[in-house]
Amino acid sequence: MKKRIRKVRVNGDIYIVKAVRTRFWKPGTDYIGEIIKSLRRIRVKSGDLVFISEKAISTAKGHIVDEEKVEAGLVAKLIARIWMRYAWGYLWGPASRLRKDTINFLRNYPLDYGARHKQVALQYAGFLRALCFGSEGGIDCSNLPYAYVCIPLPDADKESYEIKNAIAEKLGVKVGVILLDSDRCYRWWKFWISTRPVKFKEVKAFGGFATYLISNFLKLRDSPTPIAVAGVHFKMDRMYKLLKAVDEVRGYGAGRNVWEMAEKFQTSLTGVTWEMLEKIPHYPIVVARKVKNK
Repeated sequence: MKKRIRKVRVNGDIYIVKAVRTRFWKPGTDYIGEIIKSLRRIRVKSGDLVFISEKAISTAKGHIVDEEKVEAGLVAKLIARIWMRYAWGYLWGPASRLRKDTINFLRNYPLDYGARHKQVALQYAGFLRALCFGSEGGIDCSNLPYAYVCIPLPDADKESYEIKNAIAEKLGVKVGVILLDSDRCYRWWKFWISTRPVKFKEVKAFGGFATYLISNFLKLRDSPTPIAVAGVHFKMDRMYKLLKAVDEVRGYGAGRNVWEMAEKFQTSLTGVTWEMLEKIPHYPIVVARKVKNK
């Protein structure tokens, strides 16, 4: 069983990092109420850092698209058939050091469902980001049922402050709130670069698939991507190890991608249901607490 708590050293400071289990946040969930209830249960303290999955919030707010209802255009069909199966399956996938099972999945990329997905990516993320092999511009289909995909929060910065203020009002503590995406950002010289838009000034949005490809080929330092930050002075160069620890204790829910989900539940790529997902442990919240270094 995966450990949901661990210690991590950050520039001489030691943090206890703990994942907090909640029920699955379906569209319409009172996610702020769920956050308050969960933090009250673990007795959150002032000074704690509260990391929350951007995707879980976006799903709860109903920022999802049913790709079953999407009609794919010619460009999306070409991306699915040629770019994904051959360019990613045989060139860019191995070059960017993707796992072997992911490469095998890409070589058999679904043409109809995949084209619909790429059409959504073109619409919401643009051409360069649609060329990524997955999570195009923050669009994510893991841990969602049927043919649903989640699109990024349009107001992540505002959301982070609203959550911070709600915690202060309901629990009487001052915490830092970080909305986090498991998609990677990368250290390029003095800068942290992401292939998706972010509201956190320490991370710059730049490029599309080429940014991902080059960063992984060169084995650049990487980290989950902070989307928005409220109530804490958060420096990437100092805290990236903490971000990786947060990602590790949270885990992947039903799977890293739709292929893993389908395998887990022994169903088709669009056969996963809400009921199946509700049976899986979910950890959308992670709390990090700094402890004295003995």
